Amino acid sequence: MDDSPGGVRKYSLSFTAASLRPELARIVAETYLNCGDWQGVRRRVLDDNLLQARSRGSAVRMEGEIRQRLQTLTRGQLVILAEASADSRRAVAWLSVLKLSPFVFNFAAGNLRTKMEAHDTVVRPSDYEEFLASESAAHPEVLALTPVTRAKIRQVLFKMMREAGVLGEGRTDSSLRRALLPADVLQAVAADDPRWLAGFLVPDDEIAALGD
Repeated sequence: MDDSPGGVRKYSLSFTAASLRPELARIVAETYLNCGDWQGVRRRVLDDNLLQARSRGSAVRMEGEIRQRLQTLTRGQLVILAEASADSRRAVAWLSVLKLSPFVFNFAAGNLRTKMEAHDTVVRPSDYEEFLASESAAHPEVLALTPVTRAKIRQVLFKMMREAGVLGEGRTDSSLRRALLPADVLQAVAADDPRWLAGFLVPDDEIAALGD
């Protein structure tokens, strides 16, 4: 079952085109706030190689993925991404991934929050495999994944979680923690839909309290 706001939809796994990359997301957000047109953003980012990609193909993939993420954000969230502190930019970049990808949201809001509630603060490869197995009935596209693709998705997903502060920073640090949620980001998410906070591992009672 897909618990993300907006209901069930087919998993898109295109997030492997780019990890969290808040510094690149900031560039795309700034470009959009300056021109106000997403197709204009695409042209400028690619024509001027604003993402500093090594090849045109790489630039196209990264720009497309980051732009799709940012298109899910409210204007206020985009302003934070473009102008606020590094911690706030990182949080909004993670929010954009959660909003675009039900796969990522469900893993964080479901499996990882459940581990936190059980005081199990170590994320293991088996947690990812168990998640895939549990999702395969509702999402048959998961069954079609090759072993190489499964491993690539896990690699990028775990890297994004480290960048977001959900996992320890080092590659060997698999400790689970709640992501840092600066006040400006908390306010922007609460004004949009507080349920997205589940992807930051915020418990349901705290999310509910925001509506009181």
